[in-house]
Amino acid sequence: MTRWTGPETLRRAASPARLLALAVLLALLPALALSALAAPGARAAESAPTVSLSEKEAGKGGSITVSGKGWRDGALLMLLICGQATAERGVIGGTNSCANGAGRAVTTDKKGVFSKKLPVAEPPKPCPCVVHVATVTGEQASVDAAFTVAGHPTAELPRETGGGKLAVLAAPRLEGDSSLLTWFGAPPARRLVLTVGNLGPAPVEDPVFEIGTAHGVYAPQWEEHQWRGTVAPGARARITLPVELSAGAHGDYQISLRYGKKVLAEQPWGIGRPWGVTLFWILLCLVVPAAVFRIGMAIVDRIRPRAADPPRTTGAHRTTGAHRTTGAHRAPAASTGGLRRTTSVTRTARPAAVDDAEATTAVLPWFTPDSAPSENRSRPTTKGQA
Repeated sequence: MTRWTGPETLRRAASPARLLALAVLLALLPALALSALAAPGARAAESAPTVSLSEKEAGKGGSITVSGKGWRDGALLMLLICGQATAERGVIGGTNSCANGAGRAVTTDKKGVFSKKLPVAEPPKPCPCVVHVATVTGEQASVDAAFTVAGHPTAELPRETGGGKLAVLAAPRLEGDSSLLTWFGAPPARRLVLTVGNLGPAPVEDPVFEIGTAHGVYAPQWEEHQWRGTVAPGARARITLPVELSAGAHGDYQISLRYGKKVLAEQPWGIGRPWGVTLFWILLCLVVPAAVFRIGMAIVDRIRPRAADPPRTTGAHRTTGAHRTTGAHRAPAASTGGLRRTTSVTRTARPAAVDDAEATTAVLPWFTPDSAPSENRSRPTTKGQA
């Protein structure tokens, strides 16, 4: 059975409340569309990092408070006062134009906000100056805030290179070999060679490149190098720049080349461990204790007491019990015959057992063998004796 829609049904569908809701919805559609389109830009503006200073000018020895917001949460930032820089062009000379000794580090909170006191120091380059805030690890971000160091010299900024634009035409490479000294911890050195071309309408004269060295998760440390020469529009040039690391460097490094604010090339560099240094420390740990031991034994040998030398003997030595006689022992002359018998004994080095045996059978010095008294000897009888 088919149900037909009558006038009553149409009146219920077109009730005043439903018509009002539909009108409000149609009126809000343009506003919702505009907010949806503007939301990404607003979020981007809110997330862009910013920096503010407590003072725009201060003299050497003072301090200012640097505050910022919109940074990545938990980001490690470096605060520096740099010369030869503006907020628009940035730091032209790289970190070599900054007072690195007076720099400070700060970590943002969970909301990306920080506040840190920064001592005022004179940068190595003349003003105009800025307070340079940049991330140390992770995603690269930097902001420059204009600042004036009172009493510091001021000079014009280097002129820009017109409409010249350099681009890398061939893959860069590192040339050079490590020497024997590198095996013992000398700074590794190479030459970064690449071919660039000028794609702009104006020539590029004496371009200033920046070479960055990064190790592990740390951000690259940039060093400024100037190449002497001119690259005409549409021409190409072979550029060679020196690259040197710190002493004892080893592991995987990333070498980057930057011109202006654009990174032109990146090249990995693997460096072996300086095993010569390890070998040196191993030998040092073995040789030094051995030398100390030898010196100590020599000192002990010189200061220890010496044992008494045995007395030298001349003539004959006789020991009977605890009595020792030295020299020649003479026996008195025998009563019969009036003969004098002399007994001289010279002792030589003999075993102790032989000396003891001789000592027990030796003849006493005051008796001769014929006149020595003996209990077993029979006495002659004479007439007239009782």
